Amino acid sequence: RSMASGGGIPTDDEQATGLEREVMLAARKGLDPYNILPPKGASGTKEDPNLVPSITNKRIVGCICEEDNTSVIWFWLREGEAQRCPRCGAHYKLVPHRLAH
Repeated sequence: RSMASGGGIPTDDEQATGLEREVMLAARKGLDPYNILPPKGASGTKEDPNLVPSITNKRIVGCICEEDNTSVIWFWLREGEAQRCPRCGAHYKLVPHRLAH
């Protein structure tokens, strides 16, 4: 039996098994059951804040402020209204997240 349907190198679909396959299939549907995919970017404005999932009512957030920054600005994000990064002013909002298990 050939490793790939065309006889060449198998595709990710043909090769993936277990958790890798489960995550790949969920990602196609726009789901992230284990919260391992990169977050979807937002504009970071008050009207469109960066959404930060959390299972508690607060979480530490790191903002790099600018693309080529070498330091991270860490601050506590609490449940409720969107909050701003103390340095660059980007907005972040905590959203409830339920674990898959």
